[in-house]
Amino acid sequence: MPESNTFYIQLARYIVSLSWIYHGFFPKLYHIAPLEKLMTGSAGFSQEVSDLITRSAGVGEIIFGLCLIVFYKNKHLVALNILALVGLLFAVVIMQPQLLIEAFNPVTTNLPLIGLSVIWLKEIAVLNKIRT
Repeated sequence: MPESNTFYIQLARYIVSLSWIYHGFFPKLYHIAPLEKLMTGSAGFSQEVSDLITRSAGVGEIIFGLCLIVFYKNKHLVALNILALVGLLFAVVIMQPQLLIEAFNPVTTNLPLIGLSVIWLKEIAVLNKIRT
């Protein structure tokens, strides 16, 4: 494995960022996935409002993913990413807990991304120490 922490930062950068972009585009904009409809529908919104919320969330996720790609050395943005992933996981726990036992659920997607983001934060700190 490479010794340079730059490799690990770039690996985390693209995996996490592209996950946000993918989950913003395909299940929310390209085609609203049934689980997305279930999540917003369980909040009591009409079909039309649910679709608008879902599509808006998709745009937001794509923008956030692009920000992570561009500002990948910003520890505050990476920390916000961790908080967002934890928040989204808790939203599922509260709103649709039965989804936690489905295949490809928020536990199997968010927890690895959170772990990778923690490594990303550590590597940013190491990189900053090297530069000072």
